[in-house]
This record gives sequence, structure tokens and C-alpha cells, in this order.
Amino acid sequence: MTYRFKARLSSEWVLEKPSGTVLPLSDVLRLLEAVDATGHIAGACKACGLSYRHGWGILRHAEKEFEVALIETSRRQGSKLTSFAQHLIWANRRVDARLTPTLESMASELQEELERLYPESQPRLRLHASHGFAVEGLMQLANGMDMLPLELRYRTAIEALASLDRAECDLAGFQVPVGEFELPILQRYSEWFDADRHVLIHLAVRNTGMFVKPDNPKGITSIADLVRGDVRFVNRQIGSSTRYLVELMLGQLDIDPSLIQGYDNSEFTHMAIAAHIASGMADVGIGVETAAWRCGLAFIPLAQERYFFAANRDNLDTPQMKRLLNLMNGEQYQAYVSQLVGYDATLLGEVQTLEEAFGAEFVSLLKTDA
Repeated sequence: MTYRFKARLSSEWVLEKPSGTVLPLSDVLRLLEAVDATGHIAGACKACGLSYRHGWGILRHAEKEFEVALIETSRRQGSKLTSFAQHLIWANRRVDARLTPTLESMASELQEELERLYPESQPRLRLHASHGFAVEGLMQLANGMDMLPLELRYRTAIEALASLDRAECDLAGFQVPVGEFELPILQRYSEWFDADRHVLIHLAVRNTGMFVKPDNPKGITSIADLVRGDVRFVNRQIGSSTRYLVELMLGQLDIDPSLIQGYDNSEFTHMAIAAHIASGMADVGIGVETAAWRCGLAFIPLAQERYFFAANRDNLDTPQMKRLLNLMNGEQYQAYVSQLVGYDATLLGEVQTLEEAFGAEFVSLLKTDA
């Protein structure tokens, strides 16, 4: 069955004047983004599907309302954004990065409710996972094809695995660092795993590290630099696996997190971390390399992480799961993940047991805890 529609929610911010009149900013921000990308107003208007006169009028009106210039132009160098305009578009990027996971999750819930109103509706796969680029691409591809759409809820790894244990989802996304921090992270997940009941679907290996400004003006090179008085840090949210990895790294160096400026400031996605730094609100944060690249930031590697979907073994033979596995092993999705900066898709789509993924010692630990 081809689904009838795709529910979407989007964010838009406006400026309300004391008089009560409202200035929508969506067209202004689109034009500013396009000017930043093309280097001239004519190209920006063309990219936005607007006439030059109309586009220029939108920008001039916005400058009048803000009482500050947004564009600097010269005959030789074209057009560029003023500092004020740059801060505007980075504020918008932070808003998008923060709200996108919530809006996508709410849209998925809305679509689920609407689909249930039709008598011929069929079961769909329920995916709970933290927001990531491979997951985002999978959702877009799966829901854009002639197959039942995935129902998505963005959750931390612990929340996702707990949902799988309670049969509230069919797939739970989680990541595990390669090397010395693997076992502590696995122990954190262990109460939700059952070696007899669960299997893993390998998604990718991805690079995780520190994001800093392109020229790294603070000379940040390692986790130890986070305690410096001139360094502002932005963290991931409480409960996230990335935040726990940071805690493990700090513990290894015997660093008290309370000494880190900004340790309690948090964001919910890798892109939000990157936008936070690119806009000058912090000097360093930790996330996946793809986000740093997309925001033009420098990246300092700290660890590699394997990302998996956990699933119930008995569900592997359902039609919905077979379609998803075929999609994950298909050329289009394989190519998509392979082109993500900092991702290795070598084992993408491979089904593994817990022992194959993490070794007999971990499986024995699960049986001991049980």
C-alpha cells in the first residue's frame, strides 16, 4: 500500500513590533542564505524563485525594520552579508537544528494517528533512535518509496533500548565507541539486552570528536583543554550517549566537570552543537564529524563509534523488516551513507548477534546479571 500523504511540520519565526504588526522572516532568511551561498543578490533571487526587484524589496524592507544593513555590495566583490545578517542566519540554523527532531517526531505521530483512521491501514515499523545523519537519510528514503513509512521517535540510546524491551518499538538505535570506552558504555546498556531475544543491524562506523572554529583560535587540541578559563564548552543533553562518553573521558583524566565553563549548557543534536559554535556562542563541542563539515568547522577526532539498530530476532522475517533490510542493503542507501563525511558504511545492513558484535565476554556478562 502506498501511503496517501506525508505529514510535515515546520518552524518559522517572526518579529512582532510594539504596534502588534508582524514581520515574517522566512523569505528574508532564505534570501540571506542564498546571498551567502551565491555571493550576489541576482543569483540569490534566482535561487529563491523571486524576481530581482521583489527580492531586493524584501531585503530593503527588512533593513528598514531592523534599522541596520544586511547586505554589503561592491562592483568588484559582489554582495556579502553584514555581521548582523550572519548572526541572523546562524540563529535560524540553531532554531532548525534544535526543533527539527521534535517536529519530525511529532509529524510521525500525527501521520500515525491519521493513518489509523483508514480501515485498510497496516502495521508499520516503529523506530526509536537519537537524531543522526544516517538515520535521517534512512527516514527520507524509506518514506519516499512505495513502502509503508517508518514511524519515528527521537530518543536517547537508553530510552530507545528501554522502548524495545517494553515492545514499544521495533528498532532501537544506539552507538558504542570502539576501544577502551566500549565496555563501560555496553555495561550502561546491558540491562536492556537479551542475547537470546535481540539481534543487531549494523548501520555505520562514524567519527566523533571536538568541533572548533576553522582557524582554532583558542588552540584546542584535547579534552584536557576544556578546563581552561578561556574556553567555552557546549554539551549534549543529559542522558545522551555522547555526554556519557565525555564523562568517561574526563574521568580518565581526573577532571571535575564543574570546572568546565558551559558544561551544563546542552543541545539535542550534532547539528545544534555545530551551529552553537559556528555562531560564536561557544568555542568547542563534541559530535559527529559530518556536522562539523556541514557548518564549516574544524574537527579534532576523539573516537570512532559503531552505530546499530537493535531488534527482536523474531521480527526479522516480517514483511516490513525484510523491506527495510532490502532498502538498507540497496545501492541508493549504501551510496548515501558512504558519502557522509566521517562515516564508514562497510558493514551497513549486516545482521549480527550480540556475541558477533561485542564478543562472548559481554554475552557472559549479560547472563551473569540475569
